[in-house]
Amino acid sequence: MSKYQKPANELLEHIGGSDNISVVTHCSTRMRFVLNDSKKANVDQIEKIDLVKGTFTQAGQFQVIIGNEVSSFYNEFIQLAGVSDTSKDEAKVAAKQNMNWLQKAISHLADIFTPLIPALVVGGLILGFRNVIGDIKLLEDGTKTIIETSQFWTGVHSFLWLIGEAIFHFLPVGITWAVARKMGASQILGIVLGITLVSPQLLNAYGVATATEIPYWDFGFAQIDMIGYQAQVIPAILAGLVFSWLELKLRKVVPNSISMIVVPFLSLVPTVLLAHIVLGPVGWAIGSWVSDVVYSGLTSGIGWLFAAVFGFVYAPLVITGLHHMTNAIDLQLMTNAIDLQLMSELQGTPLWPMIALSNIAQGSAVLAMIYINRKNEAEKQVSIPAAISCYLGVTEPAMFGINLKYRYPFLAAMTGSLIAAVISVGSGVMANSIGVGGLPGILSIQPQFMLTFAIAMLVAIIVPFVLTIVFAKTNTGNISLKSFKKAS
Repeated sequence: MSKYQKPANELLEHIGGSDNISVVTHCSTRMRFVLNDSKKANVDQIEKIDLVKGTFTQAGQFQVIIGNEVSSFYNEFIQLAGVSDTSKDEAKVAAKQNMNWLQKAISHLADIFTPLIPALVVGGLILGFRNVIGDIKLLEDGTKTIIETSQFWTGVHSFLWLIGEAIFHFLPVGITWAVARKMGASQILGIVLGITLVSPQLLNAYGVATATEIPYWDFGFAQIDMIGYQAQVIPAILAGLVFSWLELKLRKVVPNSISMIVVPFLSLVPTVLLAHIVLGPVGWAIGSWVSDVVYSGLTSGIGWLFAAVFGFVYAPLVITGLHHMTNAIDLQLMTNAIDLQLMSELQGTPLWPMIALSNIAQGSAVLAMIYINRKNEAEKQVSIPAAISCYLGVTEPAMFGINLKYRYPFLAAMTGSLIAAVISVGSGVMANSIGVGGLPGILSIQPQFMLTFAIAMLVAIIVPFVLTIVFAKTNTGNISLKSFKKAS
């Protein structure tokens, strides 16, 4: 008998049987269920199964944390349950039936930004490395940067900007593609639409503030400014949504015999026109307003209060999925600081440093649990990989596999994140880019703030570690997180 057969039988029984399973799939550590009736799942009994590390509900899916053995367990489970293998996309579609309108909106936003994450991570690492060699005076008694003393590194610094520019300046191309992909519209036309927002023939977005004259298209009866939307997030999202809506509507009414010619033309051309007349200017105004509000709040006299709240609640936001809403805000702040020579609005993003610190704090709480359970080999199989991935910016295994399971490490991490965030914002720490969270996040920090951020990182490591041990010994901090789970 396979070692997975008994826990698979128990899971099937306590989840409500095969008839209660609409869709099931898995990711790297979790089983993902879309249930016909979520009330039939006996969470208390499921969490008592030996192989199960915890459960939670997110984005309409009931998720059971198994760990690194999830793939083998999943294969055993679907054979036992008599259900077929299902793709993650099918699971997402089915899960939306269990979502309210806010959860659906958040899910859509996540589906837009998730495919962009690999590029943003690479871009963040590249810009962070350029920080180190181009902006920090490391040589000749702290008087010169690396690129000032080496032609090789000067060439590397210049070459890497080619990739950084492609990722961040031309970000609208990726966004319009991702929106078209998400909505089921033509992806190549989504790419073309994005290119029309950042074309070299347009006045670069960073040059608008200092331009003495703005070029325009002259149609005789009307003129349209030729302004680019490099690195702009909201204009690209609006344009992508309008294009996708037009194409999908046209597909339903245009005869198949001419749809290949008519639909692309009538969906792309009007969208490009609207993008430069209405969507672009409106999106830019919205983005600037949101950036100004967030930036003003975090740099005001009570910025420490904003930081404290954000640092404390960011981890719970991850549970509910609401953290995806910070992506657009963070990108809007960040894209104004890609190159110090091209900044025209803000000085960077104070949000990303706090997100990186929150990741570190969650990993530190797990590190404390490794120490507390150092004689528990089964626990270490989950907690050690979780801590490592958390310090590298991937918090799910740590949060869902360890910290939420015991609860008090989660509270300790939130508290450490709060203190570290206050130090970060109170010291004016800024990042030039988003990138890899956790410990590598320091590469994205502007050079003049790296020492302060390093101190905040130490706080995010020490405070959760100590608090977790204190909570464990005093049996305090064992808070209930049912409200977070319900919200997700």
